Amino acid sequence: MQNSGGSNAERALLDWLRTWKDPRSPHGVATLNVSLFHTNRLFPLDAVIWTPTSCVIIEAEALAARQDGVLRIPLNGPWTIDGEPAAVESRDRRTPLERSREHTFALQDWLSARGLGQRVVHGLALIVPVRGADVSVEQGWSDPSFDVILGDDPERLRHYFQTLAVQEKHLWTANDIAVAFRGLGILPYLPAPQELLNEGFLGPIDITLWHGGPNQAQAEAYAAEQAAGTDTRLPLLAVETPWYSPWKLYPRKHDDIDFGQAVMRTGLAIGMFVAFVWVLWFVVTAVLTVAT
Repeated sequence: MQNSGGSNAERALLDWLRTWKDPRSPHGVATLNVSLFHTNRLFPLDAVIWTPTSCVIIEAEALAARQDGVLRIPLNGPWTIDGEPAAVESRDRRTPLERSREHTFALQDWLSARGLGQRVVHGLALIVPVRGADVSVEQGWSDPSFDVILGDDPERLRHYFQTLAVQEKHLWTANDIAVAFRGLGILPYLPAPQELLNEGFLGPIDITLWHGGPNQAQAEAYAAEQAAGTDTRLPLLAVETPWYSPWKLYPRKHDDIDFGQAVMRTGLAIGMFVAFVWVLWFVVTAVLTVAT
């Protein structure tokens, strides 16, 4: 979780994300108040959250006054609560849906230019009502790339990401996250490779993507650990089996049992043993004959 601050809604979001520390919580990395410069325009993003399966832009919006009733969200037009305009804190005249459309399209296009375009960017509006207000959401249309949830219960946001994790495939790697952080100009907030792998992002790791950032040393330490762990040099007294060894000609399969391979491997081993014994007997007999 990086680059925090901002409005009341963003601070509430930050407080919730900080509680996601137990093993059952959604895994990933979050950035708040990110600026995306694309097509000669600056797009201020309230929050971007990457998980191993998804990328979500969150438009965090708080209601400035208490309003009770149904928050109606049309496909186009203003948001209302029981017929009255929703009293949001933001001075932006656009609705969270309109901002979400613009921001998700921009980030999707930006990622595509960096070879990451096959990954879907989701938009989510987090609406935080005044404490004690009785508000429900009525979304008059369905869009799999955009949702609205109320920020009166942090479990709603947790459930949203848990649902995404079930519905989507494992798409984001640790290198993808590093590419995105570098491109967005937030390299100082890029977690170390070990942290991303612990969050469930896939490897392998290109440590050059961490160069110039505060976690470069940790990335290089990780690479050294990996190199030490995969050192295939033989011990001093070890003897490498030749290519004609039964175990190389008919190797074992760790994930399956192949009886044909086993029979051939055993037969060849027995044949080689018999041949060795015969040669040994011949040599010993020849030496004894010469000696006598």
